[in-house]
Amino acid sequence: MDHSKIGKLIYALRKNANLTQKQLADSLNISDKAISKWERGMGFPDVSLLSSLADVFGVGIDCLLSGELNENETSGGNMRNTKFYICPKCGNLLTGTDKVVVTCCGMKLPLSVPIKASDDDLLSVEIIEGEYFISTDHEMNKEHYISFIALLTGDSIIIRRQYPEWNIQIRIPLFGHGKLIWHCVKHGLFYQTI
Repeated sequence: MDHSKIGKLIYALRKNANLTQKQLADSLNISDKAISKWERGMGFPDVSLLSSLADVFGVGIDCLLSGELNENETSGGNMRNTKFYICPKCGNLLTGTDKVVVTCCGMKLPLSVPIKASDDDLLSVEIIEGEYFISTDHEMNKEHYISFIALLTGDSIIIRRQYPEWNIQIRIPLFGHGKLIWHCVKHGLFYQTI
């Protein structure tokens, strides 16, 4: 760990938050001399303070330990490229328009990469009364079901959550062509173009 680099980051984050060394120290129940030491690269926060320090600045502990904020490059924001992160413990679904670091249930979630659906796995898509009507005979029980279906176009995303006891027969407004993405809790993320 580079104490000097970490100290410079703490200094920059403190200034950005409009906090004095004393105010930051008071929020952490330590002396302002400790803050001064850290910022000069003469010491490092105790491990027990890292979580609180990260919370004060709204950054991850990993950023504090590395001494740098890793900013994403600005992407075009094409919604067709939406990234999906799915918690294997609670089923929480999180998305981002670019690759991000996401945690849930105390774990860093891996990026879920959709695979192209085979002919046997394709969802049935019809156009009825100006809407996509999507259905499938996929199993829908507690151990094996589709947890969500999403339509991604260049500038929009619609996500429909599904539950084990539901048969899949959903409607999505017909507002453009794009990618239809769905998540099977047993087999992962799939896509097809419509």
